[in-house]
Amino acid sequence: MMNRLVANWVYGGFLAGLLLLALAPLFVRGWPAPLAAAFFCLPAYMLHQYEEHDNDRFRVFMNQFLAGGKDVLTLPAVFIINVPVLWGVMALSLCLAAFVNPGLALIAVYAPLSNAVVHITHAVVSRSYNPGLATSIALFLPLCIWCLHTIGQSGAGTAVMHAIGITVAVGGHALIAVWFFRRRRKLVPAA
Repeated sequence: MMNRLVANWVYGGFLAGLLLLALAPLFVRGWPAPLAAAFFCLPAYMLHQYEEHDNDRFRVFMNQFLAGGKDVLTLPAVFIINVPVLWGVMALSLCLAAFVNPGLALIAVYAPLSNAVVHITHAVVSRSYNPGLATSIALFLPLCIWCLHTIGQSGAGTAVMHAIGITVAVGGHALIAVWFFRRRRKLVPAA
């Protein structure tokens, strides 16, 4: 059963994202503006992940583009990175924003924003599509700009909170990159 979950998580995530959006008016009613705005980053990420990972597109793309077709990025790694880690960080950010400081919602905002920057930068440099690019542009950019504005208007977007959000988001992407390239070094002989 775990193998099926690891291989097909993206479809459940896509449906859960749609459900979260449908139920959002009930969930965010009465929430502080920063928390309500940042909430939408999770279902948006789930919809983005469908474009990115449907039919194993992203994993295959990364392994072809950066590893010469070797299985550096595995199905279990994709699952762990996206479900317990990413969804977990997003959930933790929302909980911290609710119970500690509303500015910590910026972690949930900078996660998709930094992801969008990676997708868009790659597309510009390579002059080609990469799995996740369309939703990075159509969903992440407008949503994150709105979230940054909303959190800024509330007064919760202090320099320290922005620094924390950026550090967690960029640091997370950096850790994944370090893991990937270390694994590639082990699996792909130097040319």
